[in-house]
Amino acid sequence: MNIKHIDADSLFNGLDGATINNSTRLCDKNGITYIEFTPFDKFDWVKLHFSTRLGGISEGIYSSMNFSFDRGDSYDNVYKNYELFLDTMGLKPENCVCTKQTHTTNVLVADSSMAGMGLTKPRSYDNVDGLVTNEPGLCLVTYFADCVPVYFIDPVNKCIGAAHSGWRGTVANITHEVVKLMKKNYGSHPEDIHTFIGPSICQDCYEVDETVANQFRQAYGLKESDMMLYHTKDDKYQLNLQTANYYNMIHDGILSENIGITNLCTSCNSEWLFSHRASHGKRGVLCGFMSICQ
Repeated sequence: MNIKHIDADSLFNGLDGATINNSTRLCDKNGITYIEFTPFDKFDWVKLHFSTRLGGISEGIYSSMNFSFDRGDSYDNVYKNYELFLDTMGLKPENCVCTKQTHTTNVLVADSSMAGMGLTKPRSYDNVDGLVTNEPGLCLVTYFADCVPVYFIDPVNKCIGAAHSGWRGTVANITHEVVKLMKKNYGSHPEDIHTFIGPSICQDCYEVDETVANQFRQAYGLKESDMMLYHTKDDKYQLNLQTANYYNMIHDGILSENIGITNLCTSCNSEWLFSHRASHGKRGVLCGFMSICQ
């Protein structure tokens, strides 16, 4: 497998203290290929597996480990993919709580009454792009195909969070909502929280227009937005969502040394990671599965 990384010095200039290089590990269990985030290795009470396209039974544009029921793939194939992947964690679909992502900053507290929602029973919620919990055995499931996965661990209060941060969720700062909910429900302090910014589209692959660029200028100011945007031609810009999410975390009081970032791009690696941009929308969906061990 040809894994393509982006030059960290150019993409993450100024992100002092963050762990960037050697932050991911490619794993295989029973023929299922997934990614682990090495900065989280020290938290042996948390499991976090991030999927690839490899190891499932879906076919065609969904090949092969697709987790979306809503893009035209066979329901039976998708459900079997969940069973196969969750087996790498010793979990089952009835252990999961799945987001219902619509590019909001809405974050929900997940508890055992919600176990299975999105897989074995209907969701009782909508428009939810992030989840937090402190309940062992409950698996938080979030979905991606270029947008930024952001993960949170509080080792002091033994709670976790997971969120989907596209450009809308980033500029509106879903990180703040996750941290706020962890503080409110579990007593978390930002300086105790460890975070990770997962595989997503890189700046070189992510073109946006003037309207989007202006929203980032307004949200971050000219100095910080200059670190996220470079102008290419006319009203087009290349946007660095990873840097923006890093600043969201710093602004919320998370320490730079507690932030991990992968420079693994979904679009550059679209042969083994689903990418909306690279596939022109003809694709399946990746998932992050995060749980507190029982």
